[in-house]
Amino acid sequence: MGLEARLEQQGPIPLQAELSVAQGELVALVGPSGSGKTTLLRCLAGLYRAAGGRITVNGETWFDAERRIHLTPQARRCGLVFQHYALFPHLDALGNVMAALGQLPRQERRERARELLELVHLAGLEARRPAALSGGQQQRVALARALARDPRVLLLDEPFSAVDQVTRRKLQRELAQLRSRLGIPILLVTHDLEEAAALADRMVILHQGKSLQEGPPQEVLTRPASAEVARLVDLRNLYSGEILGQEPERGFTLLRWGDHVLEVRPQPERRRGERVCWVIPPGSVLLHRRDRPSRGERENPVEATVTEMVRLGENCSLELRALGRPQVAISLMLPTHVAQRNGVAPGEKVRVSLLADAIHLLDHDPSVA
Repeated sequence: MGLEARLEQQGPIPLQAELSVAQGELVALVGPSGSGKTTLLRCLAGLYRAAGGRITVNGETWFDAERRIHLTPQARRCGLVFQHYALFPHLDALGNVMAALGQLPRQERRERARELLELVHLAGLEARRPAALSGGQQQRVALARALARDPRVLLLDEPFSAVDQVTRRKLQRELAQLRSRLGIPILLVTHDLEEAAALADRMVILHQGKSLQEGPPQEVLTRPASAEVARLVDLRNLYSGEILGQEPERGFTLLRWGDHVLEVRPQPERRRGERVCWVIPPGSVLLHRRDRPSRGERENPVEATVTEMVRLGENCSLELRALGRPQVAISLMLPTHVAQRNGVAPGEKVRVSLLADAIHLLDHDPSVA
């Protein structure tokens, strides 16, 4: 039980999306601007009608294009929190929440609104109007108002994008604590991959209205289903190669990458001579200490030249060019003190390991070098 949706149309906004959110689960819908995230959310809320598809919540049909079922937003009991809050400026925090409690007798609305504001940590601020509240406090009022309808589904449309970083982290923690108390499907629309990884049980990648991959965040971010997904989740270490063969007794598949032969996790379904793409997360590219060379097995040692080094606080971003593959870059992050201790600088030669267990093979894409 929970939310199940399949939505499709050719235009004016293309959709070919499927998603499911179980009771008590938080799913992040991730994609670049213009990918259809907000349109999909509006379809679920009943604010936009797709040309085709079906939406059910706990077995109840909210939308079915073939059967011409389209419940109104009011009938769906769907909590929706917008990116820019959409609070009534002439009402105080209590009044904004009470405005969404029309299903209750008038005398009960004030007490319930107070309970909801306390739930989102706004007790004592009931009399303040939106202009007198911080961005984070306004977002909490918007969330309390969304919960006032006792929703069957909670939809969050980039709810933290308009607040500063400190407030954002605080609101994220509060949402993580609140979700277990609600026990309803929660769909979070975001373009922030770190936010999705921190909060979501599962992640759905949406692009041009089409759902490309879904799964646990760590799986999607390190094992993308295609080169297109790899680019969308900013996996820059994306390359092409050729399968050389299998070594089942050693537990390897061998991959040719330019002048290098790499050992990767066994992929028995791949054929000798097959062109493939492959990715490796920057965190699985390890710098060798100058006084401790790699043993080689399962580590795929590669010699490279540092072409770019950018210091980012306590860390630094490196770009390398591997010997034998000078036209493509290898990206990794290092603590700045590690880079300094090992004499890493632009123009210097270094050795790195491309960890075999972290290399992920993809079907060939001709756009990948």
